[in-house]
Amino acid sequence: MQLIQRVIVIVGIFALSACSSAPSNIDNSNKQQLHSSDSHITQAYLEVYDEWKGVPYRFGGESFRGIDCSAFVQVAVFNVTKQSVPRTTKEQSKEGVKINYSDAKNGDLVFFKTSPNTNHVGIYLGMNQFLHASTSKGVIISRLDNPYWASKFWQFRRV
Repeated sequence: MQLIQRVIVIVGIFALSACSSAPSNIDNSNKQQLHSSDSHITQAYLEVYDEWKGVPYRFGGESFRGIDCSAFVQVAVFNVTKQSVPRTTKEQSKEGVKINYSDAKNGDLVFFKTSPNTNHVGIYLGMNQFLHASTSKGVIISRLDNPYWASKFWQFRRV
C-alpha cells in the first residue's frame, strides 16, 4: 500500500510541474485590444482561444477534457497554419528558428524554463501577451511582462 501511495504522490508532483503556470490571465479590455489589432494571425489564434478557453490543464491531455501546454500549442498551430509541430515542449523548442525578443511576431512560439527540468510553451499574440494552457487556470491568455513569466522567459521560435 505504501508503494502505491508513493507512486501517486510522485505522479501528482510531476503532473503539477510539467507545464508550470502562474495565474496571470488578461482582462477583457486587453482581449478587445488584441481583437482590434491588424493581425489576421492573432485573430485566428483568438478564435482558437474562444473554442478552448478554460479547458483544464491535464498532463498528457489532448482533448477538451484536459490538455497540456505542448498539446495545446500543437492543436492551435495546426488549426491556424495547418503546420504540424512535434508533440512535446522539448521537441517544439527545437523547431524553426530562434527569434530575438525584440523581433517576436504574432504566432511565434514562446518558451519558458519554469524549473531546471521543466519547460512551458505558449503562442505569442502580440502586445506582450501569449496564449497557453496553464496548470492553474487551463487555457488562458497571459502577459509576458508579468513578473513570473518575465523571470522564466527562455526563447521565441518561429516555425
